[in-house]
Amino acid sequence: MVTLDFRTLTVPVGIVRILELILTCISFSLVASVGNRAESFWTWCMFTWCLCFCVTFLILFLEFFSLSSKLPISWEDFTAAFAMLATLMVLAASIIYPRFYTCSSCSRQIGATVTSCLVFILYAVEVGLTRAKPGELSGFLSTVPGLLKVLEAFVACIIFICLDHHQYSSYPGLQWCVAVYSICFIFALLVIIFTVCRLLSLFPAPFDKVLTACNVLAVLMYLTAVVIWPLYSFQNNPRPSTCKAGVLCQWDNLVVISFMTAFNLGAYIADTIYSCRLVFFVSRT
Repeated sequence: MVTLDFRTLTVPVGIVRILELILTCISFSLVASVGNRAESFWTWCMFTWCLCFCVTFLILFLEFFSLSSKLPISWEDFTAAFAMLATLMVLAASIIYPRFYTCSSCSRQIGATVTSCLVFILYAVEVGLTRAKPGELSGFLSTVPGLLKVLEAFVACIIFICLDHHQYSSYPGLQWCVAVYSICFIFALLVIIFTVCRLLSLFPAPFDKVLTACNVLAVLMYLTAVVIWPLYSFQNNPRPSTCKAGVLCQWDNLVVISFMTAFNLGAYIADTIYSCRLVFFVSRT
């Protein structure tokens, strides 16, 4: 029997989600009113706002009609993971869109940028509201290590978007870096999927110990990538004179990958510290 739960619309997280709906709708409406663009960055921004609007609406709908508890997934993990993912995606869109499509006289583009920045703040607030507090029993993805897993997977996706086959196909060192990004991404994605689908019991060993061991391995692998990627990418390869300001060229993608590699290394180090703390300290008390 379906029952209406009006409380989902009046609690702080419900109010935040309603505001997210309104502002994401305003963002993609303003951008769509300017006209369509064929560039991949424009498509990414529109996809981000539309996806966030649709999934947030679905979350509110399922909770309002008390259908979320009937789904065969971990609802807390799903909502926490999506809030983190939406925060990162909207942050990227809020940086990319004004970088390439906004000018001083573009009022609708500026308006879309402002609302997108507000949406980013709202999703960040939702992450704070849904994150598990110390000592609180909740889903893994609503804890700090779980949110870091979403961050690691998202950063890896940014790296994959910037990769060009012709740039790394001739260098074994760069191919190793791509293998590092791929292996670590696959594991992070499996953890997210297994957690949301409540399949962690299928792990052949205790989940926390498997997670810690894989995080340590990921840190070691990313340490090699942090050194190897810029070494092979920029050696005897200065920025081409054809790369103009305001236009992202292939050489700039190498810089983005180098930065994201270092960023993900930091995320994996933090993840490893939290995981080791949970395994070797919290579990013993």
